[in-house]
Amino acid sequence: MSNKAVVYQGPGKVEVQDIGYPDLVLHEGPGVPPSNAGRKCEHGVILKIITTNICGSDQHMVRGRTTAPKGLALGHEITGEVVEVGRDVEFIKKGDLVSVPFNVACGRCKLCKEQKTHICLNVNPERPGGAYGYVDMGGWVGGQSEYVMVPYADFQLLAFPDKEQAMEKIMDLTMLSDIFPTGFHGAASAGVRPGSTVYVAGAGPVGLAAAHSAQLLGASVVIVGDLNEQRLKQAESFGCETVNLTKHDSLGEQIEQILGVPEVDCAVDAVGFEASGHGPEAKEAPATVLNSIMSVTEAGGRLGIPGLYVTEDPGASDDDAKQGSLKIRIGLGWAKAHTFVTGQTPVMQYHRNLLKLILSDKAQIAKAVNATLISLDDAPKGYQDFDKGAAKKFVIDPHGSVRS
Repeated sequence: MSNKAVVYQGPGKVEVQDIGYPDLVLHEGPGVPPSNAGRKCEHGVILKIITTNICGSDQHMVRGRTTAPKGLALGHEITGEVVEVGRDVEFIKKGDLVSVPFNVACGRCKLCKEQKTHICLNVNPERPGGAYGYVDMGGWVGGQSEYVMVPYADFQLLAFPDKEQAMEKIMDLTMLSDIFPTGFHGAASAGVRPGSTVYVAGAGPVGLAAAHSAQLLGASVVIVGDLNEQRLKQAESFGCETVNLTKHDSLGEQIEQILGVPEVDCAVDAVGFEASGHGPEAKEAPATVLNSIMSVTEAGGRLGIPGLYVTEDPGASDDDAKQGSLKIRIGLGWAKAHTFVTGQTPVMQYHRNLLKLILSDKAQIAKAVNATLISLDDAPKGYQDFDKGAAKKFVIDPHGSVRS
């Protein structure tokens, strides 16, 4: 049986190719460490993909800003129907409709038992933490495809209680694999509580998800900053204040115009290492967001940092940044006694409660991020449009399940 997938072909290029139907083994292939090849996964399942999303983290690889190998099958935001169950799976059943956390996690190691599933010790021999279709994350095959293998199914998968209801809300539920928990983690780890004033750097999908999450957590004012006017309009569409950073180089002054003071209670970095400076002549400056959120967050405040930072960036403008070493004003953060929360999001800490928010119509995450359905064959164009700054979250429908 064939299995079409979105495959990285080098900087700026992806193609839809047949990568072969999966089985319950992690085979040798692009990005798979030799020490991880051949792992038997009878604790896993095969999913027929219902929806799978294009993520900004994928875009970093496609731009050539990581060490991702050619031939890597992309995609870590996965929702699917179970079509095959491994011998050791006890509770997940064939026919279940499930959300897959983008973190690959065993459920058995010390960190998984502490709910730190983003840094599982057993799924990636190279470093803590695994993910599907992502560079340096264990080589687990990505899910921007027709079918995918998911290991440790009983532990990881979130089964939807009612398939018919789930399909009615699938454009919201598809965000549970990554973007909604990631945005929520950014807001929650920044300490957003009722009445908080919040600055969110970045109006891409993660920033929009963080802004919506801050509203759900009771923020009184959410301010979103970006360079893209179209994306800022999307933030305004669900009640956020905005700052266009191409027009202003003083973020504090813009915040003061909104709040009356030049500081917020807390802030979220939803941009990461491909950050730009502020002002009309600004160029790439990877420490800009971290330094700016320290400058505008009050003393004692918290900084949630779900934006991606890497250990190797071959496309960086200087040798330090190529090794992930940035010019961060850590002295400012120290002087203001800031708390920094970094790293991948432990999706399983959040996805069950966020599911309930969606099913009860309290969360409107698809609307907030402007979820836009495309076919698998249209995925390369989706990557191009996303790279150009489209204010959309592209959701791939490989089998036409949503359209039908």
